[in-house]
Amino acid sequence: MPVAKAQEVVKIHPNNTAFTIDSTYLESSAKNIREFYKDKKYKALWTDEKDRKTLLLSIASAEQDGLQPNDYNYDTLTAFEKNKDLNKEKSAAYDVLLTQSFYKLALHLFKGKISAASLYPDWALEQKKLDIGPLLNEALKNHTVDKIIDRCRPPHKTYEGLRKCLAYLNSMPDDGTLQTVTIKESIKENDSLDQVVLVRKRLAYWRDLEQSDTISPVYDTKAIEAVKKFQERHGILPDGAVGKKTAEALNTTRQQRIEQVVVNLERWRWFAYDFGEKAILINIPDYRLAFIENNDTIATHKVVVGRPDRPTPVLDSKINYLVVNPTWTVPPTILEKDLTPKATDDVSYFTNNNLRIFDKDSNEILPEDWKPEMAKNYRYVQGSGNSNALGNIKFNYNNRFSVYLHDTNHREMFGRSYRALSSGCVRVHKPLELAEKILTKENSDWNMDKINEMIAAGDTEKIYLKKTNNVHQLYWTAWMDKNGLQFRNDIYNLDKLLYDKLRN
Repeated sequence: MPVAKAQEVVKIHPNNTAFTIDSTYLESSAKNIREFYKDKKYKALWTDEKDRKTLLLSIASAEQDGLQPNDYNYDTLTAFEKNKDLNKEKSAAYDVLLTQSFYKLALHLFKGKISAASLYPDWALEQKKLDIGPLLNEALKNHTVDKIIDRCRPPHKTYEGLRKCLAYLNSMPDDGTLQTVTIKESIKENDSLDQVVLVRKRLAYWRDLEQSDTISPVYDTKAIEAVKKFQERHGILPDGAVGKKTAEALNTTRQQRIEQVVVNLERWRWFAYDFGEKAILINIPDYRLAFIENNDTIATHKVVVGRPDRPTPVLDSKINYLVVNPTWTVPPTILEKDLTPKATDDVSYFTNNNLRIFDKDSNEILPEDWKPEMAKNYRYVQGSGNSNALGNIKFNYNNRFSVYLHDTNHREMFGRSYRALSSGCVRVHKPLELAEKILTKENSDWNMDKINEMIAAGDTEKIYLKKTNNVHQLYWTAWMDKNGLQFRNDIYNLDKLLYDKLRN
């Protein structure tokens, strides 16, 4: 089929099935795009005006996903579409650019614009794969470009909730006139202060308080209840007192919250498209675990996660076994930062913590023979029992970070609102209840009495699982639920890093 001459007007509007693209126009395109055109014998793909305009609308709507339309050539494509008479060269450029933009948008919606691994060294998520060729085929054949693009978005309700959250924040009035709430001492019931008026105005802005209740300087019941509601939405202990943490949350600007939502939309595009029939979801900044079955939340548990200098990694895995009355082998980080300095000061640290020392040949070393300068050459094992760091039960899953889910001998930590306190592993509140749910799905003979009997016996036993129980350690600092906008502190300071990368 002859190629149009360089200055011939092709007129791709509205329909022109005879237009053929010279393969040289595809030299700079990705391999999959070149192969797609080759399979189509280099015929123009976007000869239907409806398909082109639908793609333009889909690109414009990427703003609702926290993406930028011009990353997908929106202005350039719009200019092409307005030009009704394009010569051969421009027609080819337009058609190829439409295809490139479709590919890029579909891919970004499915797996994210940024690679998590390129940004965060301690994120190990399963790589999502998408064959876009069949999607483009279907979109053009059935004239369903918008529906195919929509299918590339994460199917989770939380993702759609975040899109609504972003639209809501963008619709809110400017908050630049709101004064900063400064706290010298915590504001408590019946306090009469000028700062109370500022608190009320910020509560009204976020719609936790009626606008008509913004004037009084008295911290009364209405203001307290509004603060409690605000605190609950921000993961702060809802005691009704306005202290430093509550003031910081109140002073956070609308733009900062928009940025927070944008990065969480991107993270959802990284996460698993399907969490699995049975799964444990751990939201690190929320200090909470959810046990999911067939997309329904069966139970939730408080958790303790890694502190900022020893963060809990983000990962996907599967529980392969449970350990009742586990022993604990001291990991390298704790060996270097905790055990070695403490044992160097006082060698009785080993006896006091029920720790045994073994050399590389598994010969036991007495504490008095332990040499600090050789600390890394030994293996340290804490015996099972009430003082064991892993408590009564451990949930093991393969990962390169050697972290896992476990009970703890410091259960008082679950009473705190800030729970980034561990050395990287995840400690779970009421772990035996979680174990029972997992094991009864494995075999109906399991129950709490049987688990407690095993614990009382004191023997260390592994329980291997045959059925799949997925584990997803995730990082969400914003979402929307029945109680409205939810925000959590970015405990590992990851949000700004991602937002800046998304906007570069």
